[in-house]
Amino acid sequence: MSTQWPGGRRRRRGAGVNVVQTHQVDGTSSEVAGPTALRIGLGGELRRRRELAGISRERAGDALRASPAKISRLELGRVGFKERDVLDLLTLYGVLDETERAEFLALARRANAPGWWHRYSDLLPSWFETYLGLEQASTMIRTYELQFVPGLLQTKEYARAVTLLGHDDVEDVERRVELRMRRQEVLDQPGAPTLWAVIDEAALRRSLNGPELLRAQLDHLLAMNERPNVSVQIAPLSFGGHAAAGGPFSILRFAEPDLPDIVYLEQLTSALYLDKRSDVEHYALVMDRLCAHIEPPDRTAAIIDGIRRSL
Repeated sequence: MSTQWPGGRRRRRGAGVNVVQTHQVDGTSSEVAGPTALRIGLGGELRRRRELAGISRERAGDALRASPAKISRLELGRVGFKERDVLDLLTLYGVLDETERAEFLALARRANAPGWWHRYSDLLPSWFETYLGLEQASTMIRTYELQFVPGLLQTKEYARAVTLLGHDDVEDVERRVELRMRRQEVLDQPGAPTLWAVIDEAALRRSLNGPELLRAQLDHLLAMNERPNVSVQIAPLSFGGHAAAGGPFSILRFAEPDLPDIVYLEQLTSALYLDKRSDVEHYALVMDRLCAHIEPPDRTAAIIDGIRRSL
């Protein structure tokens, strides 16, 4: 298999600001599917205006009394936008039309609005809030899981059993499960990302709360694998060692060309976000090799059915 990522850009040309086109769950078109996507679109447009004006990041940074690195983060949509900064940059870039400037400011305000997951902020570390924003803005997610079924493919009961491994407060557990179920809605909406999941067979045999719960999870996995935007591969125990055995990871791709692919590595108390091209290419190559050597996707249903019958 190769690293051919499906996708394409979803954009709408406005009066002056080229924004990312997103969708609501009910199928209606919207530009407010999440602040991360909006920040990416706004940052990319500011970069284009800077380049059209022939202005360097160093000079733009001087205008804000900031470093070129801050301009880079703004243009990649990594941070929020202060309205004063947006106005100063537009002035520097020669964007003086009041209507156009107002469009930029309106987009900046929406980009700074909290995402739907803000209501769970008391449960979420900041490093995972970042991932939620990226997940919602992605066009494709490739993930390898060694211990559990990926969160986007878990049943409510399975998610509760996993959550109980680290938490015991009933209300806290239920809100965390609710959050996971809410996350899964990203796969249901028009323009949903493609999920390509590689799951180690050990994860599918690990009983968390009895065989019935695991059978229901396997049935759900079979149903999800039938979706056009979901592809599941199983790394069987018989396959032995492989390059991805070091631990789980995810690779996210985005429609916005200004945001590079990102590798997400979750740890117990933090996470790593790798966007250096050499790092991303290394993980993509590992994923390609793994997918090419394990059972192909058209064998997934038979493998899962065999595991289910053995429980």
